[in-house]
Amino acid sequence: MINLAVSSQKGGVGKTTVSINLAHAFARAGVRTLLVDTDPQGSVGLSLTRQSRLLSGFYDFLQDPGIPLDRLIVPTRMETLALVASGQASDYEAGGGMGAHLARVRAFLRGAAARGFDICIIDTAAGLFGATGDVIASSDAIMIPQQAEPLGIRSVPKLLEGLNRLRIMNPRLTVLGVCLTMVQHELAESAQAAAALRQLLPAEMLFQTQVPRDPLFVRASARGLPVGALEGGAGVQAVFDSLRAEIEVKLQPGASSRANAG
Repeated sequence: MINLAVSSQKGGVGKTTVSINLAHAFARAGVRTLLVDTDPQGSVGLSLTRQSRLLSGFYDFLQDPGIPLDRLIVPTRMETLALVASGQASDYEAGGGMGAHLARVRAFLRGAAARGFDICIIDTAAGLFGATGDVIASSDAIMIPQQAEPLGIRSVPKLLEGLNRLRIMNPRLTVLGVCLTMVQHELAESAQAAAALRQLLPAEMLFQTQVPRDPLFVRASARGLPVGALEGGAGVQAVFDSLRAEIEVKLQPGASSRANAG
């Protein structure tokens, strides 16, 4: 199983939107996909099911790894897509610094792999500390959503510095790159931010696919659906199909073949 963390240095960059719709894109392609919410705010669960606050989830497992994983995995209408909510014990995240949860995070991911999933997409809280650091240190790959706004671009170098430190804990970590989100092509400042990011990063570190700012994302969240499940959502779904294809290319050949095996 490939463990893919979706992380950023700061909040409000569209991590949850990317995580949900990317997971849906993989599942649509026949890849057995587990979407895990490790953000204590529980944004994935709130976007997909209004009962998420009642579900046990990721942080409950960190608090008590004796909880059967099958009790935490929530099936969806798609046979190839399941999710794990952040859980009732979300405030447990504050209970220790980075490294405090590492063994339990890895036990959780081993359990998910044993249940036959091909890819685990993990929506994290902002920053590289606490449980988020432990998730990244346990993952095979990371992608970094970044909104196409001047202020947000300034946080990218700091994030990349932090990732270099995490590679000491997890030498196999592959940084897939930065994905621009909330792109408004008609807005000069958005285009300028994208150009600034291209200057900051090597070409291979920037995804070609860009996620637009689109009111369909708000409608999808209000209805508890990925955007591709909405009427009129095919165009935006194509963005995430393109992002999925880029990720498969960027992953190491062995990992990519396992993902495609679903």
